[in-house]
Amino acid sequence: MRLPPVVRLSLEDALALLLPVECAGCDEPDAALCDACRSALAPAPTLQILDGVRVWSGLPFAGVPARVLRALKEEGRTGLAPSIAPALAAAVRALDRDAVLVPLPTSRASMRRRGYRVVDLVARHGGLRVTRLLSPGRATADQRGLGVDERARNVAGSLRARGGAGARVIVLDDVVTTGATLSEAVRALRHAGAEIVGCATIAATARHNGRRAPLVTDP
Repeated sequence: MRLPPVVRLSLEDALALLLPVECAGCDEPDAALCDACRSALAPAPTLQILDGVRVWSGLPFAGVPARVLRALKEEGRTGLAPSIAPALAAAVRALDRDAVLVPLPTSRASMRRRGYRVVDLVARHGGLRVTRLLSPGRATADQRGLGVDERARNVAGSLRARGGAGARVIVLDDVVTTGATLSEAVRALRHAGAEIVGCATIAATARHNGRRAPLVTDP
């Protein structure tokens, strides 16, 4: 059962009395998310056009949004998902409400470590229904610390798509950095016959040196 926001916040405040917590955005004590940081998560969609593919992102991956996303992904603070869900929903609405929403697959290692799929969880709290058409085709190295070209090579040919022929699809991810993983998802889905409407992410990093990996490659 999905609790109303007022009830959920009351429960979080009560839990904070028993189990002291710190704000995920600023470390203020006794609140999972303080009012100021909650306000900083208000959707502010931005658009990138990368090799003809529209990529809408609900928030910048910096400051409070970055800290909250890291807390959700790396610290298991799943109670933060409802607070960032509006950002993903806003990015999807900017593209098409009626397209099939396909999240990037979660690696087995990440699933074992977390026990949940980050994008799927956030999408559910945003009232978005996802369809998992993508699956890993081969193992890849951790993308963290890799440059633009290295990321592209690392994920090239790493995803497979099953089904989706003729469907209008929006690819979902948590953060767009270089765009390499989204590029691979677009390739796999197009190869399976899907029409790509665009990509939607919770957040986007700033451009580095004015470069992005291409989002469209030949099947």
